[in-house]
Amino acid sequence: MAADGGQDLITLTTDRLSADRVSESVTCPSCGAASLFIGTTRDNFEGKKVIRLKYEAYSPMAESELRKICHEIRTKWPSVRHINIQHRLGVVPITEASVVIGISSPHRRDSLEAVKYCIDTLKATVPIWKKEIYESGEPCWKENKECLWADAGKDPKQS
Repeated sequence: MAADGGQDLITLTTDRLSADRVSESVTCPSCGAASLFIGTTRDNFEGKKVIRLKYEAYSPMAESELRKICHEIRTKWPSVRHINIQHRLGVVPITEASVVIGISSPHRRDSLEAVKYCIDTLKATVPIWKKEIYESGEPCWKENKECLWADAGKDPKQS
């Protein structure tokens, strides 16, 4: 719970994510904006046919980093009321959500900017690893290009 009574909800789960539940969790009478980001599994990457993704995380550190992001958002955008960050772990089929972020504020600018900051910072700092499973060829662990620990040629899980 944030100091102003706002909620910071963080979920890492193998369950299917629901944008509707995230939206409902951040909606409140004092806010005119509830902004959402939904990241889904696409069926291709650099010309290869992707059939599913698999996510793994070091959960205690990932949750700690997500709490830091919530704190940073509240510092940069003090009007933000509720934050809900959900990230799926395990297998995520094509078109299903891997990550859903919802943020509410009295006006749209703050919630929209905070959602963008949240997903960009999540991808850069949170220890969640993605394995792409292709129709043909070897599966591949991927690191986000935004990762602070990114180093060309290294296995992202060995950082």
